[in-house]
Parts: sequence; structure tokens; C-alpha cells
Amino acid sequence: MKKIQLFSWNVNGLRAACKKGFVNWVKKTKPDIFCLQETKAMKVQLPDELQALDSYYSFFSESKTKKGYSGVATYTKFSPGAINKGMGIKKFDDEGRILETDFGHFILFNVYFPNGGRDKKRVPYKIEFYDAFLKHCDKQKKQGKKIIICGDVNTAHKEIDLFHPKENSDRTGFLPEERVWIDKLIKHGYVDIFRKFNKKPLQYTWWDYKTRARERNVGWRIDYFFVSENVEKNVKSAKIHSKVMGSDHCPISITIEVPNNF
Repeated sequence: MKKIQLFSWNVNGLRAACKKGFVNWVKKTKPDIFCLQETKAMKVQLPDELQALDSYYSFFSESKTKKGYSGVATYTKFSPGAINKGMGIKKFDDEGRILETDFGHFILFNVYFPNGGRDKKRVPYKIEFYDAFLKHCDKQKKQGKKIIICGDVNTAHKEIDLFHPKENSDRTGFLPEERVWIDKLIKHGYVDIFRKFNKKPLQYTWWDYKTRARERNVGWRIDYFFVSENVEKNVKSAKIHSKVMGSDHCPISITIEVPNNF
């Protein structure tokens, strides 16, 4: 068995992140697989320095509804056997929120889950997306597939996962109907793997730019790795890289064991 490292990061605009040292971070960190959310760009729009990362296969899913919105990208040193963009549901797939890569040993879902919006108008869409996605994953899991889900879930699960839980109890991202879906996900056999390794408070992945919340660590943990129970024993570490700058989110990672011929 050998160990590989997977990263997930909401970059809040991949072109903007490149101007803030993103490519240098990749070259220094050398992740085996990294999944990006909220890329806000098509592959052809990316700067040359990012396109020059020729040691990686790269796959993109962009929004078809409007430019500069949503989008996910997966970079991998290993060629996947199959790639899917979405769940086969047009109103979700058109927003470019999912990349599914099948590596044989596991299926990796890179997902940018919807935001409910400050006015909460998108909360029903968000919950519907949640439920459709869980159903989609469960189909694979029932076939005995090993599942890894990563991305910006846009919801803090427990009070420990945000600095001001009471003040935000009526705000999208911490609504009861959003949080209960994460309970449901876990009951269906998907493990919030970071909490297996770290049960401490003040562990956040997103901070509000406008209030300079990061300087005070007034944040939310809304970025996750979930793994199906048949993968759990292969995960050797899970981390939040809160010192890495370049977005209002920070990267998260897991280290997993895979066969030597992976």
C-alpha cells in the first residue's frame, strides 16, 4: 500500500487565486489530487502558468446558466477510468457543481453545493440538490463502491463548527433543515472524516472578507471530506490548512492508503 494526498479548496475564482500565488502553492505542496470549487472560469480562460501544470490530468465543469459563476475542477496525477459532470438532472447540472471521477479503488465527488442566499430564496433549491445528490451517491454505495465526497457544502453541521452559532441560527448555512441533511448523510454511512481526527473547536474553513474575520478566526467550517464507511480505515489523516491564503476559504486535505498499483 502507498499513501496519496487529496486536497479540496473553494478558490473563490480560479483566475483571481492565480494572482494570489495559487500555482506556487500547487508546486510547493504537490498534491496527488486536488479538487477546486467556485472556479468561476472555463478552462480556456485560465492563465498559461496554470495550463502548464502538465503533470496533472485536469477536468472542468462550468456553469451553463451564466458566466463567471460556480464551477468545479479536478486535477489528478492519476488517470480516472470515467468522468461524469453532474447527476443527470439538468437544473442542477447546468450550474456546473459536480465532477465525479472513478479511480477504480474509489469514486471521488468534487462538489460545490448551492448557497441558500442571504434572502433564503435558494434554500429549497439547495435542499433539493442535497437530497438528489445523496440519492445519487447511495446508488453507487449500494453497488459496493467506495465513495469520497469533498467540497464546499455551504453548511456548518454542529455548533462547534462556527464561531457564533446562536447569532447565526436563522441564517442560511446554519438553518435546521440544512444541518439535518448532514445528519442524514452521516446516517447513510458517510463519515465526516475530519472529526474522526480532530474534535477541537475553532477549526474553520471559511471567514467573511468584509469583516476581516480571518484575522480574529471568527469563521465557519463548511468545507468537508466525507467518506463511505468502507473507505474510513484507509484514511490516515485529515487536516484544515488555515494558514494558506488566496481565498476566503482555506484548503482541506486527507491522506489515504491505496494499492501500490493505483
